[in-house]
Amino acid sequence: MQGMPGTLPAKAQINSTAMSDMDKSHPRNESAVPAKQTGLDVIVDQLRSLPESPGVYRMLNAVGDALYVGKAKNLKKRVVAYTRLEQLPVRLQRMVLQTATLEVITTHTEVEALLLESNLIKRLKPHYNILLRDDKSFPHILITANHPWPRIVKHRGAQNLPGEYFGPFASAGAVNQALSTLQRAFLLRSCADSVFAARSRPCLLYQIRRCSAPCVGRIEPAAYAGLVAQTRDFLTGRSSRIQQGLAQQMEAAAERLDYEAAAILRDRIRALSGLQAHQDINLPGILDADILAIHQAGGQSCIQVFFYRSGHNYGNRAYFPAQTRDEDAATVLAAFIGQFYDDKTPPAVVVVSETLPEQELIEAALSAKARARVQVIDARRGEKRKLIDHALANAREALGRRLAESGAQRQLLEGTAALFGLEAPPQRIEVYDNSHISGTDAVGAMIVAGSEGLMKADYRKFNIKNTALSPGDDYGMMREVLNRRFTRALKDDPNHTASQWPDLVLIDGGGGQLGVALAVLDELGIPNGSGCGLTVVGIAKGPDRNAGREQFHMKDRAPFSLPPNDPVLYFLQRLRDESHRFAIGSHRARRAQAVGRSVLDDIPGIGAARKKALLHHFGSARAAREAGLADLEAVKGVSRALAKKIYDHFHP
Repeated sequence: MQGMPGTLPAKAQINSTAMSDMDKSHPRNESAVPAKQTGLDVIVDQLRSLPESPGVYRMLNAVGDALYVGKAKNLKKRVVAYTRLEQLPVRLQRMVLQTATLEVITTHTEVEALLLESNLIKRLKPHYNILLRDDKSFPHILITANHPWPRIVKHRGAQNLPGEYFGPFASAGAVNQALSTLQRAFLLRSCADSVFAARSRPCLLYQIRRCSAPCVGRIEPAAYAGLVAQTRDFLTGRSSRIQQGLAQQMEAAAERLDYEAAAILRDRIRALSGLQAHQDINLPGILDADILAIHQAGGQSCIQVFFYRSGHNYGNRAYFPAQTRDEDAATVLAAFIGQFYDDKTPPAVVVVSETLPEQELIEAALSAKARARVQVIDARRGEKRKLIDHALANAREALGRRLAESGAQRQLLEGTAALFGLEAPPQRIEVYDNSHISGTDAVGAMIVAGSEGLMKADYRKFNIKNTALSPGDDYGMMREVLNRRFTRALKDDPNHTASQWPDLVLIDGGGGQLGVALAVLDELGIPNGSGCGLTVVGIAKGPDRNAGREQFHMKDRAPFSLPPNDPVLYFLQRLRDESHRFAIGSHRARRAQAVGRSVLDDIPGIGAARKKALLHHFGSARAAREAGLADLEAVKGVSRALAKKIYDHFHP
């Protein structure tokens, strides 16, 4: 967790054996370790100078990559444990033997050390630490405060917009569902300020009773402010009072025979009731809490996190931390908590399924992070135990599905290895495709798959930079993409030791694309071919581009096909289709960005105001480009010198 400003504690001191800059992603220790030394020798040598104080230690391999990050109340006593190899699990024995450098940073307190450890683990992703994966930010609901008519919207990312934030919600689906219900219940606007300002009549949301149409004056400011206050009250846990008030208003409207108003109030009450009906588990006496439960099976762990805020259930999400095979549930859960709350503010209560090691220390670290008291409760009985049991059931089911999927994935990878003559099932498959329209806004795409499915964090897009390529030159685009990808790979890891090197490269195309790929690898000096270095395969669509009749092209092997019902064929088709989807999506995003630009944007000195004046005067950027010098001078805010500058830009 990140518990203090910056990366390091304010009073932290770096031990003389460590580097002076802990923030480098590939640090180097200036005093090189002799080649004859083993990792155990390195640790024993460093023990002489280690202090007996709290701090964080980091073990690095020969190229400076982090192998392991740990914290200690007493650094010397903690690190000496790594010299007793026979008492370590196999995973940590391997780590010790690969260690080339030991770096230490001291802190004033153990809480400081725990916060720094979590921060470094999350940032450096050491190979032998328990690692939190899929750590995306959570969406919130935002009621804006920078407009006379506040709007309610979904927000993800830094909370730097003025307004009130409610959440987190476990997923985009959960927050979208909540927003839809809140719009029906409270009729707040969700449109952008620019759309709001341009309206002359109510939009569709008003017609379907999801907005009160403040844009065209269908509601008074005081009444709208009341709706905003009701929304805020509901999101902060005062829902029953709101529902009672709406019921009284509905009865009053019915008594005065205003049935249309009564129907609107009835629909709002139904929306609130529907939202509350999804709160299937209550948390009596606690408004804000996270429920964390872990289940282990098959050498893997699943942690389910349920979010409760203001008494509402905001959904749940499953996590599958890496490097957990040799660790017990409590240790995995403790490591997860540190990384999970590194960039999130913990709630007042965190309920866990296990008694955590150093639970009081974790509680103190979370309190420091939240700047308020945080309780960590290992529930054993009562209502909180029911919540844990519910989360455990979800964790058990999620892990069961994952194990079934990984088993099927393993069989498919074994079949792929047999098909292409690989020595072992591929741990990393990279698939490449291009997308463009007549050569414009061309984008190359790389997707990655491994033993656990698609690895979306490793996807990459390549905006084609070579302006000398002919429009639609697929071979030239593929050459540029592969050259950039593998030139960078050689620069980062010339010895091909890292896991970022693929075992198998799939190219969307036939013999021509395969030839380009092999030529790039040969030019870069990268061995290729089945059973010899990197294996490259081209996947060509069959006659009439029919799926199921694909042909596979490989070096020194005649093109071949698979039976249409072969599961390996279906697996490879899915990878090819995923690369195609990602390439098209990247191309559309680039094209949309280009469409949003104007030729006026390329003229130095033309800002938003002058661009607007030119467009209003001429009606289009094209007309401004074709205008004469005198016409440009007639535009409000455009001086003679600027008019000359604009004219010269279009008529060099």
